[in-house]
Amino acid sequence: MMGKPVIAGTRITVELLLEKLAAGETSEQIKEAYPHLPEDAIPAALAFAAEALKADVVYPLPVGIA
Repeated sequence: MMGKPVIAGTRITVELLLEKLAAGETSEQIKEAYPHLPEDAIPAALAFAAEALKADVVYPLPVGIA
């Protein structure tokens, strides 16, 4: 999947699950569309995204550079 994080044992990316949730789909709708999706996949995807954002490093620009 081109290096993107996936749900273990599937080819479903974390990105796909997050996009579906952001678009308003419910966990139940996603599970219906992907019946082979493990039960803990959606909470795991959300936890992964939260950790990834915590690890985001911000490098401030020196004064005078915009």
